[in-house]
Amino acid sequence: MKSLAELQAIREKMQNKVVMREGSGDVRVVVGMATCGIAAGARPVLNTFVEEVNKQNLSDKVTVTQTGCIGICQFEPVVEVYEAGKEKVTYVKMTAEKAKEVVEKHLKGGKVVEDYVIKNI
Repeated sequence: MKSLAELQAIREKMQNKVVMREGSGDVRVVVGMATCGIAAGARPVLNTFVEEVNKQNLSDKVTVTQTGCIGICQFEPVVEVYEAGKEKVTYVKMTAEKAKEVVEKHLKGGKVVEDYVIKNI
């Protein structure tokens, strides 16, 4: 690091990642990141949720976090969506592409993507 301006540039670049750890939004997205989830591809799913929530300007409404084992390893990567006053939605066998669709349709549009919900698997 050579200057204060360089440090400021790094801070601004990383500010978008803060949505993953902080937030007081009404919606909480939790990605299972235990060994089983990571081995099944949860890391790109988590990254996609963070990027898409930022890209869609939903960071004031949606908080993205990670957790350990959710307990249904055969369905990894698993993503749980918690909304105030609503029943939890559990998405299974997620991919980065499916995550983009969930952000667009569920988090932004308010409609659960039933094809990826555990009850349909």
